[in-house]
Amino acid sequence: MNQLTIKSRRLPAEWEPQDGVLLAWPHPDTDWEPILPRIEPVFANIVAAISHFERVILIVPDEDSARERLAAADPDLARLTFVVIPTNDTWARDFGPVTIYEDDIPLHLDFGFNGWGGKFSAELDNLINCNLKNKGILQGRLLTLPLLLEGGSIESDGKGTLLTTSQCLLNCNRNSDLSREQVELKLAAELGVDRFLWLEHGYLAGDDTDAHIDTLARLCPDDTILYVACNDPQDEHFQELSAMRGELEGFRTSEGKPYRLLPLPLPAPCLGLEGERIPLTYANFLIINGAVLVPTYNDPQDDIALATVREAFPDREIIGINCLPAVLQHGSLHCLTMQLPKGTLS
Repeated sequence: MNQLTIKSRRLPAEWEPQDGVLLAWPHPDTDWEPILPRIEPVFANIVAAISHFERVILIVPDEDSARERLAAADPDLARLTFVVIPTNDTWARDFGPVTIYEDDIPLHLDFGFNGWGGKFSAELDNLINCNLKNKGILQGRLLTLPLLLEGGSIESDGKGTLLTTSQCLLNCNRNSDLSREQVELKLAAELGVDRFLWLEHGYLAGDDTDAHIDTLARLCPDDTILYVACNDPQDEHFQELSAMRGELEGFRTSEGKPYRLLPLPLPAPCLGLEGERIPLTYANFLIINGAVLVPTYNDPQDDIALATVREAFPDREIIGINCLPAVLQHGSLHCLTMQLPKGTLS
């Protein structure tokens, strides 16, 4: 009689060892078309910074053109892998693979991506993970799932705890047929998590993602949470971010202790291409091997944000990258990238 073997799954924390980072280069058929000369240097700086620590998988429409535009940023070309794949846009965090370990072997989960609840076209982006696997980039198995889920909507501590927002994961524009309990059951099964920290509050003006957690609060080593704070009662964010802080103060670790909370400042209001307030946030940082890349915005709060991130990651180099052009399309550094944990690249 055969016994059913239950495999153990684990969603690693972002600060665990990585093989590389995935990005997709902007091109004229993306929403970046009106500001390509402004956004390409931002991408080049991100790619170059990552390449000095680990490998970069760069999805491009044309390799020669991307190489030419990258040159000024001086990347480590030996750590760059160019992959020609068609894309709708460049938000790798949300269409890239969510990689878990199944019995310590990497497994790439290809969740459905519907353009943040049908707001934007995503038919090409939804095929990227399969294309990466077919081109031999991803090592290990790729499992395509019907559940809609973006990487920017979840945070893991690598020990079974998931931090997320109900506004996104329970939104009727994602998985409208599922209750909170059903979402938890599905994510527990797929990701191997057993603790859910749900934020009911949290808001950034101009956000297209329905409150992705990576714009609001981030899990960090040693039971630390970096979160966006607003101290101005006249600011439209004050009430929601204050309520979010109260929720964070009420959360407990798996050992029953309060989290160490470090507030990130809110940059001064900035308007986008159509006069709208855009979602500037320092919480959208990227953790890589040996460093943390932090978005900056030519704002007086930049130095405070960098120092706060350094407090959470004292053993890593803290590198600021001007991402103000990126936020003109309502995203930032973390949104543009997806880490690929150790053992995932061929």
